[in-house]
Amino acid sequence: MVGHINRRNFIALSGAAGVAGLAGCLGGDGDESNLSWHAGGQGGTYYPLSSDFKTIVDGETEYTLQVQSTGASLENVGNLFREEADFALIQNDVAHFAYTGVGIDELGDEEMTNLRGVASLYPETIHVITQAGSGIETVEDLEGQTVVTGAPGSGTQLNALQILETAGIEEDDFDEQNADFDTAADQIQDGDADAAFVVAGWPAGSVENLATNTDISLVEIAGDTREDVMDDAEWFAEDTVPADTYDGVESDVETVSVQAMIATHEGVDEAVVEAVTEAIFENLDDVSQKEEFIDVDSAQDGMPIDLHPGAEAYLD
Repeated sequence: MVGHINRRNFIALSGAAGVAGLAGCLGGDGDESNLSWHAGGQGGTYYPLSSDFKTIVDGETEYTLQVQSTGASLENVGNLFREEADFALIQNDVAHFAYTGVGIDELGDEEMTNLRGVASLYPETIHVITQAGSGIETVEDLEGQTVVTGAPGSGTQLNALQILETAGIEEDDFDEQNADFDTAADQIQDGDADAAFVVAGWPAGSVENLATNTDISLVEIAGDTREDVMDDAEWFAEDTVPADTYDGVESDVETVSVQAMIATHEGVDEAVVEAVTEAIFENLDDVSQKEEFIDVDSAQDGMPIDLHPGAEAYLD
Protein backbone atom coordinates (compact mmCIF):
# COMPACT_ATOMS: atom_id res chain seq x y z
CA MET A 1 0.00 0.00 0.00
CA VAL A 2 1.34 3.46 -0.84
CA GLY A 3 -1.32 5.66 0.73
CA HIS A 4 -2.84 8.64 -1.07
CA ILE A 5 0.36 10.46 -2.02
CA ASN A 6 0.19 12.89 -4.92
CA ARG A 7 2.02 10.90 -7.63
CA ARG A 8 3.01 14.05 -9.54
CA ASN A 9 4.96 15.36 -6.55
CA PHE A 10 6.91 12.13 -6.15
CA ILE A 11 7.79 11.97 -9.85
CA ALA A 12 9.20 15.50 -9.77
CA LEU A 13 11.16 14.89 -6.59
CA SER A 14 12.60 11.59 -7.75
CA GLY A 15 13.76 13.08 -11.02
CA ALA A 16 15.64 15.84 -9.20
CA ALA A 17 17.28 13.32 -6.94
CA GLY A 18 18.34 11.16 -9.85
CA VAL A 19 20.00 14.08 -11.61
CA ALA A 20 21.84 15.04 -8.42
CA GLY A 21 23.03 11.50 -7.94
CA LEU A 22 24.24 11.16 -11.50
CA ALA A 23 26.07 14.45 -11.28
CA GLY A 24 28.24 13.87 -8.27
CA CYS A 25 28.14 10.48 -6.61
CA LEU A 26 30.64 7.78 -7.32
CA GLY A 27 31.08 4.62 -5.33
CA GLY A 28 34.36 3.30 -4.03
CA ASP A 29 37.83 4.00 -5.39
CA GLY A 30 38.54 0.43 -6.46
CA ASP A 31 39.90 -0.65 -3.08
CA GLU A 32 37.47 -3.28 -1.81
CA SER A 33 38.27 -2.36 1.80
CA ASN A 34 36.97 1.19 1.21
CA LEU A 35 33.19 1.30 1.47
CA SER A 36 31.18 4.30 0.30
CA TRP A 37 28.57 5.43 2.82
CA HIS A 38 26.15 8.16 1.74
CA ALA A 39 24.68 10.24 4.54
CA GLY A 40 22.83 13.56 4.28
CA GLY A 41 23.32 17.25 4.94
CA GLN A 42 25.60 18.23 7.80
CA GLY A 43 22.81 20.15 9.57
CA GLY A 44 20.70 17.03 10.18
CA THR A 45 21.24 13.75 12.03
CA TYR A 46 22.40 11.52 9.16
CA TYR A 47 25.87 13.02 8.80
CA PRO A 48 27.03 13.05 12.44
CA LEU A 49 25.51 9.60 13.00
CA SER A 50 27.33 8.31 9.94
CA SER A 51 30.54 9.76 11.36
CA ASP A 52 29.95 7.72 14.52
CA PHE A 53 29.48 4.61 12.40
CA LYS A 54 32.67 5.38 10.50
CA THR A 55 34.66 5.54 13.73
CA ILE A 56 33.24 2.16 14.79
CA VAL A 57 33.67 0.36 11.48
CA ASP A 58 37.15 1.77 10.87
CA GLY A 59 38.25 0.65 14.31
CA GLU A 60 36.51 -2.72 14.57
CA THR A 61 36.73 -4.20 11.06
CA GLU A 62 39.11 -4.43 8.12
CA TYR A 63 36.96 -1.92 6.25
CA THR A 64 36.98 1.87 6.03
CA LEU A 65 33.82 3.92 5.54
CA GLN A 66 34.06 6.87 3.17
CA VAL A 67 31.21 9.09 4.43
CA GLN A 68 29.78 11.51 1.88
CA SER A 69 27.38 14.39 2.49
CA THR A 70 24.43 14.16 0.08
CA GLY A 71 20.89 15.39 -0.44
CA ALA A 72 19.79 12.43 1.74
CA SER A 73 17.07 9.86 1.16
CA LEU A 74 15.89 10.31 -2.43
CA GLU A 75 19.39 10.95 -3.76
CA ASN A 76 20.72 8.05 -1.73
CA VAL A 77 18.32 5.43 -3.07
CA GLY A 78 19.32 6.37 -6.60
CA ASN A 79 22.98 6.01 -5.67
CA LEU A 80 22.34 2.58 -4.16
CA PHE A 81 20.30 1.49 -7.16
CA ARG A 82 23.14 2.41 -9.50
CA GLU A 83 25.60 0.78 -7.06
CA GLU A 84 27.43 4.09 -6.66
CA ALA A 85 27.19 3.70 -2.88
CA ASP A 86 27.67 0.62 -0.74
CA PHE A 87 25.58 1.83 2.20
CA ALA A 88 23.31 4.80 2.82
CA LEU A 89 20.93 6.24 5.39
CA ILE A 90 17.40 6.68 4.06
CA GLN A 91 13.83 7.07 5.27
CA ASN A 92 11.68 3.95 5.36
CA ASP A 93 8.94 5.57 3.28
CA VAL A 94 11.41 6.46 0.53
CA ALA A 95 12.75 2.88 0.61
CA HIS A 96 9.20 1.62 0.05
CA PHE A 97 8.58 4.00 -2.87
CA ALA A 98 11.89 3.15 -4.54
CA TYR A 99 11.57 -0.62 -4.14
CA THR A 100 8.02 -0.71 -5.51
CA GLY A 101 8.79 1.67 -8.39
CA VAL A 102 6.21 4.31 -7.52
CA GLY A 103 6.81 7.42 -9.64
CA ILE A 104 10.56 7.03 -10.27
CA ASP A 105 10.45 9.17 -13.41
CA GLU A 106 14.23 9.51 -13.86
CA LEU A 107 14.56 5.71 -13.98
CA GLY A 108 11.48 5.10 -16.10
CA ASP A 109 9.41 3.91 -13.12
CA GLU A 110 11.77 0.95 -12.79
CA GLU A 111 11.43 -0.89 -9.51
CA MET A 112 14.63 -0.61 -7.48
CA THR A 113 14.45 -4.21 -6.38
CA ASN A 114 18.20 -4.48 -5.83
CA LEU A 115 17.83 -2.36 -2.67
CA ARG A 116 18.26 -4.27 0.57
CA GLY A 117 17.68 -3.30 4.19
CA VAL A 118 20.34 -3.46 6.89
CA ALA A 119 18.65 -2.08 10.00
CA SER A 120 15.99 0.31 11.26
CA LEU A 121 17.48 2.93 13.56
CA TYR A 122 15.32 5.68 15.06
CA PRO A 123 12.30 7.92 14.45
CA GLU A 124 12.91 10.89 12.17
CA THR A 125 10.73 13.59 13.59
CA ILE A 126 8.88 16.08 11.40
CA HIS A 127 9.78 19.54 12.73
CA VAL A 128 7.86 22.55 11.41
CA ILE A 129 9.75 25.59 12.68
CA THR A 130 8.75 29.24 12.67
CA GLN A 131 9.66 32.37 14.59
CA ALA A 132 7.90 32.79 17.92
CA GLY A 133 5.00 35.19 17.53
CA SER A 134 4.57 34.47 13.83
CA GLY A 135 0.95 33.51 14.34
CA ILE A 136 1.54 30.14 12.69
CA GLU A 137 0.20 27.55 15.13
CA THR A 138 -1.18 24.78 12.91
CA VAL A 139 -0.28 23.24 9.56
CA GLU A 140 -3.37 24.89 8.08
CA ASP A 141 -1.87 28.29 8.99
CA LEU A 142 0.86 27.69 6.40
CA GLU A 143 -1.56 28.59 3.63
CA GLY A 144 -0.35 31.78 1.95
CA GLN A 145 3.03 31.63 3.70
CA THR A 146 6.59 31.22 2.43
CA VAL A 147 7.58 27.69 3.42
CA VAL A 148 10.93 25.92 3.03
CA THR A 149 10.00 22.31 2.30
CA GLY A 150 13.56 20.92 2.34
CA ALA A 151 16.36 20.47 -0.14
CA PRO A 152 15.23 19.78 -3.72
CA GLY A 153 14.55 16.08 -4.18
CA SER A 154 14.93 15.26 -0.50
CA GLY A 155 12.80 13.00 1.66
CA THR A 156 12.02 16.11 3.71
CA GLN A 157 10.48 17.80 0.68
CA LEU A 158 8.45 14.70 -0.07
CA ASN A 159 7.15 14.53 3.52
CA ALA A 160 6.39 18.25 3.62
CA LEU A 161 4.32 18.13 0.43
CA GLN A 162 2.48 15.03 1.68
CA ILE A 163 1.54 16.78 4.93
CA LEU A 164 0.56 20.05 3.28
CA GLU A 165 -1.60 18.23 0.74
CA THR A 166 -3.37 16.28 3.49
CA ALA A 167 -4.02 19.58 5.30
CA GLY A 168 -5.72 20.88 2.14
CA ILE A 169 -2.87 23.17 1.08
CA GLU A 170 -2.15 22.72 -2.62
CA GLU A 171 1.02 23.77 -4.42
CA ASP A 172 -0.51 27.09 -5.51
CA ASP A 173 -1.61 27.92 -1.96
CA PHE A 174 1.86 28.74 -0.60
CA ASP A 175 5.25 29.99 -1.74
CA GLU A 176 7.59 26.98 -1.75
CA GLN A 177 11.30 27.48 -1.22
CA ASN A 178 13.95 24.76 -1.19
CA ALA A 179 17.08 24.63 0.95
CA ASP A 180 19.05 22.34 3.21
CA PHE A 181 18.42 22.45 6.97
CA ASP A 182 21.14 25.00 7.83
CA THR A 183 20.10 27.37 5.05
CA ALA A 184 16.44 26.99 6.00
CA ALA A 185 17.30 27.94 9.59
CA ASP A 186 19.09 31.04 8.34
CA GLN A 187 16.03 31.97 6.27
CA ILE A 188 13.80 31.70 9.34
CA GLN A 189 16.23 33.78 11.40
CA ASP A 190 16.48 36.48 8.70
CA GLY A 191 12.73 36.57 8.10
CA ASP A 192 13.10 35.37 4.51
CA ALA A 193 10.78 32.41 5.18
CA ASP A 194 7.78 32.05 7.45
CA ALA A 195 8.23 28.35 8.24
CA ALA A 196 10.49 25.43 7.40
CA PHE A 197 10.28 21.65 7.53
CA VAL A 198 13.17 19.75 9.08
CA VAL A 199 12.98 15.94 9.20
CA ALA A 200 15.58 14.66 11.66
CA GLY A 201 15.88 12.96 14.99
CA TRP A 202 15.59 15.47 17.78
CA PRO A 203 17.56 17.42 18.72
CA ALA A 204 18.38 18.47 15.16
CA GLY A 205 21.57 20.52 15.05
CA SER A 206 20.20 23.16 12.68
CA VAL A 207 17.16 23.74 14.90
CA GLU A 208 19.30 23.81 18.06
CA ASN A 209 21.56 26.45 16.56
CA LEU A 210 18.61 28.53 15.37
CA ALA A 211 16.95 28.39 18.80
CA THR A 212 20.08 29.79 20.49
CA ASN A 213 19.93 32.90 18.29
CA THR A 214 16.23 33.37 17.58
CA ASP A 215 13.02 32.83 19.54
CA ILE A 216 11.36 29.94 17.72
CA SER A 217 8.16 27.96 17.87
CA LEU A 218 7.39 24.46 16.65
CA VAL A 219 4.11 24.02 14.79
CA GLU A 220 2.05 21.09 16.02
CA ILE A 221 0.81 18.34 13.74
CA ALA A 222 -1.95 17.19 16.05
CA GLY A 223 -5.57 16.21 16.40
CA ASP A 224 -7.56 15.43 13.27
CA THR A 225 -4.75 16.66 11.04
CA ARG A 226 -2.33 14.14 12.51
CA GLU A 227 -4.87 11.35 12.15
CA ASP A 228 -5.48 12.32 8.52
CA VAL A 229 -1.75 12.42 7.80
CA MET A 230 -1.30 8.91 9.22
CA ASP A 231 -4.38 7.64 7.37
CA ASP A 232 -3.10 9.00 4.05
CA ALA A 233 0.41 7.58 4.44
CA GLU A 234 0.90 4.49 6.57
CA TRP A 235 4.64 5.12 7.13
CA PHE A 236 3.93 8.12 9.39
CA ALA A 237 3.71 7.40 13.13
CA GLU A 238 2.81 9.51 16.14
CA ASP A 239 5.73 11.37 17.68
CA THR A 240 6.39 14.13 20.19
CA VAL A 241 9.22 16.63 20.58
CA PRO A 242 9.71 16.79 24.37
CA ALA A 243 9.58 20.10 26.19
CA ASP A 244 12.93 21.91 26.48
CA THR A 245 14.51 19.96 23.62
CA TYR A 246 15.09 23.39 22.09
CA ASP A 247 15.63 26.72 23.83
CA GLY A 248 12.34 28.50 24.34
CA VAL A 249 10.11 25.55 23.44
CA GLU A 250 8.80 24.81 26.92
CA SER A 251 5.95 22.40 26.16
CA ASP A 252 5.72 19.04 24.41
CA VAL A 253 4.93 19.42 20.70
CA GLU A 254 2.86 16.71 19.00
CA THR A 255 3.91 15.73 15.49
CA VAL A 256 4.61 12.68 13.32
CA SER A 257 7.73 10.81 12.26
CA VAL A 258 9.12 8.39 9.72
CA GLN A 259 11.85 5.84 10.43
CA ALA A 260 15.54 6.20 9.60
CA MET A 261 17.25 3.06 8.33
CA ILE A 262 20.53 1.78 6.91
CA ALA A 263 20.22 0.40 3.38
CA THR A 264 22.55 -1.30 0.93
CA HIS A 265 22.16 -3.18 -2.35
CA GLU A 266 22.33 -6.82 -3.31
CA GLY A 267 25.73 -6.42 -4.98
CA VAL A 268 27.52 -5.83 -1.66
CA ASP A 269 29.16 -9.01 -0.38
CA GLU A 270 27.34 -10.82 2.42
CA ALA A 271 30.46 -10.94 4.60
CA VAL A 272 30.93 -7.18 4.27
CA VAL A 273 27.37 -6.38 5.31
CA GLU A 274 27.50 -8.80 8.22
CA ALA A 275 30.80 -7.33 9.47
CA VAL A 276 29.51 -3.74 9.27
CA THR A 277 26.18 -4.61 10.90
CA GLU A 278 27.85 -6.54 13.71
CA ALA A 279 30.40 -3.80 14.37
CA ILE A 280 27.71 -1.15 14.71
CA PHE A 281 25.37 -3.09 16.98
CA GLU A 282 28.17 -4.50 19.15
CA ASN A 283 29.55 -1.00 19.78
CA LEU A 284 26.49 1.16 20.39
CA ASP A 285 28.20 2.71 23.42
CA ASP A 286 30.30 4.63 20.88
CA VAL A 287 27.24 6.14 19.18
CA SER A 288 26.47 9.72 20.23
CA GLN A 289 23.41 10.37 18.03
CA LYS A 290 19.97 8.87 18.79
CA GLU A 291 21.67 6.14 20.81
CA GLU A 292 18.63 5.78 23.06
CA PHE A 293 16.60 4.47 20.10
CA ILE A 294 19.11 2.28 18.27
CA ASP A 295 18.90 -1.31 19.46
CA VAL A 296 19.28 -4.75 17.91
CA ASP A 297 15.82 -5.72 19.20
CA SER A 298 14.15 -2.99 17.12
CA ALA A 299 16.45 -3.22 14.11
CA GLN A 300 13.78 -4.85 11.94
CA ASP A 301 10.85 -2.65 13.05
CA GLY A 302 9.20 -0.87 10.14
CA MET A 303 11.58 -2.46 7.62
CA PRO A 304 9.83 -1.96 4.25
CA ILE A 305 12.20 -3.98 2.03
CA ASP A 306 13.96 -7.35 2.18
CA LEU A 307 16.95 -7.58 4.51
CA HIS A 308 20.35 -8.14 2.96
CA PRO A 309 21.52 -11.69 3.77
CA GLY A 310 24.54 -10.27 5.60
CA ALA A 311 22.36 -8.19 7.89
CA GLU A 312 19.98 -11.11 8.34
CA ALA A 313 22.89 -13.37 9.35
CA TYR A 314 23.68 -11.06 12.26
CA LEU A 315 20.22 -9.86 13.26
CA ASP A 316 18.62 -13.31 13.21
